[in-house]
Amino acid sequence: MSADARHKTRTLWLVGVLHAFTHVYHVALIPLYLLIQRDFGFAGVGQATSLVTVLMVAYFLPSYGLGVLADRWNRRKLLGWGLAINGMGFVALAFSPNYACAVASVVIAGFGGSFYHPAATALVARLYPVNTGRALGLLGIGASVGFFSGPLLAGWRAGALEAARGAAAWRAPVLELGLAGLLVAAVFAWLAEDEPTPSVAIKPRPRPTRLFPTTALWLWFLAAALAFSLRDFAGTSVGSLSSLFLQKAHGFDTRWGGLALSGLFLAGVVSNPLFGHLSDRGRKRWFTGIMLVSAGLVTLFPHLPAGWAIPALVAYGFFFNANYPIIEAELMQSVPDAVRGRVFGLFMTVGGFTGNLSHWLIGDAVRRMGDAAHVPASYTQLYLALAVLMLAALLGLPCLHALRKREGLAAPTDTGSGFPSSSL
Repeated sequence: MSADARHKTRTLWLVGVLHAFTHVYHVALIPLYLLIQRDFGFAGVGQATSLVTVLMVAYFLPSYGLGVLADRWNRRKLLGWGLAINGMGFVALAFSPNYACAVASVVIAGFGGSFYHPAATALVARLYPVNTGRALGLLGIGASVGFFSGPLLAGWRAGALEAARGAAAWRAPVLELGLAGLLVAAVFAWLAEDEPTPSVAIKPRPRPTRLFPTTALWLWFLAAALAFSLRDFAGTSVGSLSSLFLQKAHGFDTRWGGLALSGLFLAGVVSNPLFGHLSDRGRKRWFTGIMLVSAGLVTLFPHLPAGWAIPALVAYGFFFNANYPIIEAELMQSVPDAVRGRVFGLFMTVGGFTGNLSHWLIGDAVRRMGDAAHVPASYTQLYLALAVLMLAALLGLPCLHALRKREGLAAPTDTGSGFPSSSL
């Protein structure tokens, strides 16, 4: 294996590990909502779910600024510092004595998490200009591992401690996950290497003076970001809504609620690289099929008996979570290399901010159900609305196609796999 190939493989593995931790922090609190509500003495679950909304807003809002840094500064250092700050926020959350301190802690955690995607996505797209979908799909394995392990570890750890510590049992897994992130950030700083001098295949284009040189390009980009924000809103809503639905309407405890949510993300370990690779030969076709199946499963979910909940969430997660590397690859190949960090950061700011209001809104919607929240049929309209939003997101891919066409960028020519034989 050449030195360049070894660097690519090593980088993909290390950045994938950071991807896992980034998303562990996004979902670790979801099975802990009811414990957090009791521990802080909240009148309703909405304040507990709002912590995840605040975390995600703090995660998305700085994304454009971090994208600017990713285009101008050392991406390896950005990734390492980001995870360290993310972990420190969770350590602070574990010791928060009141709601105000908890909000400040999740703001710190969210800000640290915002370092990851602009730097990582631009870095991997630059290293793999051909078969970008496959590379980002392999990187997505880290996200699936993080999404799977976050609620599983947090839910089961808190459940095991609940008898001894009561509602405060949620603090132990939060502290442990925060300390683990600090440790992994130190290991990453030790093992990760700086980017090598680029070869001809990944030679960056000259830096443009403006992000998008025409109004039409801006409009196509914003239309795509808004369309995919509907996907993000629906996807994150399914996680929070299913946590409350299973615990309130089907009587799942914290441990089984965490396990069910983990199942939602487990199958992405297979589907992310699979569909990412397949999409390199037809992104519109694969994205459309994935979203149609996902919307159908979401519509069906509240009608299933409790015993089918985990298999249904696994099936849904297999399809829905695989859409992310498809869209990320299309976005990266729709703009010049020199602006990819900024474009992805702005994409996350526009789409992610809107999409991740869902945790608070879903918590409030369940609160307003009152006693009806214990009846499965009460959730039918909410799940149906989320399915409609998923289908509306299909409008985003034609917008990206139009953006690439007007940027004058042809699809990369496949002159080889771009992956050494001993790659991931």
